[in-house]
Formats: sequence, C-alpha cells, structure tokens
Amino acid sequence: MPWWVVPVHKDHDAGSVIEAILREGARLADEVEVFFGEGSSVSADLKQTIVGEAHLSRSWGLGIRTISGGRIGISSTNDPEKWRECLDAAIAGGRLATPQEWHGLPAPAHFEGDVPVFDPTVRVEIEPAREMLRELLSGAATYPADVVGGSAALSRASLILANSTGVWYSKEKTGVGISLEAISGTSTGYEFDRSCFLDVDPFDVGKQAAFYAAKSAGGTDIATGTHDVILSPIALSQLLGHVLVPALSGRNVHAGRSFLAGRIGEQVIGETLSVCDHPHTRGLGSTLWDAEGVPTRRLDFIKDGVLSCFAYDLKTAYRYGEETTGSAVRGGAGGSPTIGVRNVLLEGPRGDIAEDRAIFAHDLVGAHTANPITGDFSVELSNAFWMEGGDFDTPIRSAMLAGNVFEMLGRVDGLGRENRIVGTMILPPVRFKSMQVIGK
Repeated sequence: MPWWVVPVHKDHDAGSVIEAILREGARLADEVEVFFGEGSSVSADLKQTIVGEAHLSRSWGLGIRTISGGRIGISSTNDPEKWRECLDAAIAGGRLATPQEWHGLPAPAHFEGDVPVFDPTVRVEIEPAREMLRELLSGAATYPADVVGGSAALSRASLILANSTGVWYSKEKTGVGISLEAISGTSTGYEFDRSCFLDVDPFDVGKQAAFYAAKSAGGTDIATGTHDVILSPIALSQLLGHVLVPALSGRNVHAGRSFLAGRIGEQVIGETLSVCDHPHTRGLGSTLWDAEGVPTRRLDFIKDGVLSCFAYDLKTAYRYGEETTGSAVRGGAGGSPTIGVRNVLLEGPRGDIAEDRAIFAHDLVGAHTANPITGDFSVELSNAFWMEGGDFDTPIRSAMLAGNVFEMLGRVDGLGRENRIVGTMILPPVRFKSMQVIGK
C-alpha cells in the first residue's frame, strides 16, 4: 500500500503551510526544506474467489529538514496543524547532530516537458478496484488451479518539494497495482503488475498465476550439475536488487561495503552488457527532480561491462568530495533522503533466448540472503521448468541455484526481446551459461 495511506480528516491549504514553514524556518536555521504529500487510495482484496470489502483512504504528510552549520535535523507529521511542533523538532534534532561538510541545498532549475507518471483516467473509486478483482478471477479460471487470494489498488498523489533557496517543485502521480496467488495441489503460482497507468491487464495476471500453479504440479527432480538458466525479470530483479544496486551506492562504496569500490574504469561484468538508471523513461520511478530538488539525468553506471560511476545524494557527495548524481529518494514524508535508483535498465544484445534447452525460473526464494558485498548467493528456484523451442516443458520439483552475481553477469548468453517493469527496474528475461544447479 502506498506510503501516504494514513487517514486524516482536516481541511488544509498546503501552499500556505509550506510558505509559513519556509518563513519561520529561515529565522531559525541556515536552510530549510519541506517535502509534502497528499493523496487518496482505494484497495480491495480477494479471499479465495470472494471479492472482499474495499477500503478508501485519504492522507496528508509533511517532512521538514533543517540545516545549520552542517548540522541536519529532520522531523515529520501527518497533522497539518502541528507544523510548528514539527519544525521545532527538526531544529532540536539538528542541534544534537554531528556537523558534516555541507555546501547548500540546490537552487531552482528550469525543466522542459515532464515524465510519464500520471494518468488522468485513474479513478480512485471502489468499483474500478472490484472490477479488476473480477477480471483477475476470470483470468485465473483459464487453468485448473484454485485462487488463494489477490488484491487490486488505485492511488493518486500530489507531491511538493520546496526549500529556502527558492525551489518549489510539484507533481501528480497515479498508481495501479494488481496481484493474484493460485494453488494446484502443493504447487503455487504468483503474478502481479504495477504501473502509473491503467495499462495493467488483470485477466492476464490472473491467467499467468494460475498457469504457474497448474504447470508446476507433478514436477520431476533434477540432478546436480551445470546448466544454462533463464531468469525471468522478476527472478533477476531479486538478485540485482539485493547485490548490484547496493554496490552502486556511493555511501556503500566509501564505507567499504561494495564489491565495486575502487574499480572505476575496470570491466566488472560481461562486455556486452550495460547498466543504467534512466529517470526520464516510462517507469515507476520516473522523475525530473530527485528527493532533494536536484535535476535527474540518465546515469550510465556500467557501459559495455566497464564501471563508469556511482550514485550520490547531497549528503554523501559533500562528505566525500563528490558531486550529487540526483539519486536522492524518499520512502515517504517522514523519511530522510537517501541514495536510491529510479528505473534501472539492463541493456545488451536481444534475441530468442529460449530456443535451446535451458532451465527457466519465474521466481526465487531466499534472494535476500545473498551477500551484498561479495555477491555470493544460493537460492531456491520457484516455478521452474525445462524450456526448449520457446515452450515450457517438464516442471522441476526442487532445485537450488548457487553462484556469484558479478560472475553470473559475465556468463550472460542473451537478453530476451521484451522488457518488464519490476519495481525500480526495467528488465528482460536473461539467459546465463553454465550455472551451478543443485538438485537431488
């Protein structure tokens, strides 16, 4: 559920509140920054095949950051009438903070155009959410599997970032999300989709979840050995999200928690691959400005296998004598800006990667246990099948995949033709050569 779903019932004028905070904050601190968000959200759930109650929520959230002499204070509230107390708490917190190198909040920038994150046709109402649930059920009926549960959500938010140097940026963002879990015997299947637009397909999501449950039933064992493996965008995102993305954070690099530290200019993955963060393409994290008001841009982290740069926010960049890359993100109004990514793309030669025999895995279990520093991992394959000629063949009952994420990215044997948005990543399915698979 979106971070802004905290019900409030007070009328307020966001602009007036923000202006008052900036005026008062300018008297009490060197600089002040205000992050504001309000929105509405509706969610509905399935309990097996029963369409449950839908819940509509409205919300309001405010985060304040003050800087004085390099000391940073942060506070937040979801009550607009308590903005003075929130500002005082930020000032008080700053007095206790350790001073750090600081060279100022960003000044206003000029932006042309916009990024695709708002769909005016998204209606935050109960009936559209319930209709998506009914379509999920219709799709799930395509295969012999029972529905365990599902969900549908619609949201709309207004965001404002302002600071005492003159920044005042605003945007609207919509969200649509659906998911369904199915079971056939002891085999389960799960599928989902998330978008800023009404381009999700509930029927197909329900159909795919039921397919994975039904197709996985009656799986066979596999012998331990080396095999070519195809990871779906979901499975691949789990490994990259726990290992590669943290390794690209400037904070982790300077703290000695990144495998890539000190390797700028070196080949770190296969020479046919490139990794970038593209905040202006169509994705869930698209934005013209980051969580601190710094203009965003495409970051080519790895180009043709060679490491080019790391991600920085203001605080980390100032501390280590670097420049911010516009990579600050927030988890919500109450969160402090931190380094993150927007839309990570994996680029390379595309083709038909499933023609030759390989193991396909739709999902992974245990990716969170991967070592974020070394890249070593051992995960269980979920909804795994032998695949050949572009078709799913025999399901695999149980198997583990072990290796190292950075070494694995040197074994890429092709990228699929179609991308899929999975959280902060936009990925194709990828084929890897000679991976260690542990069976029975």
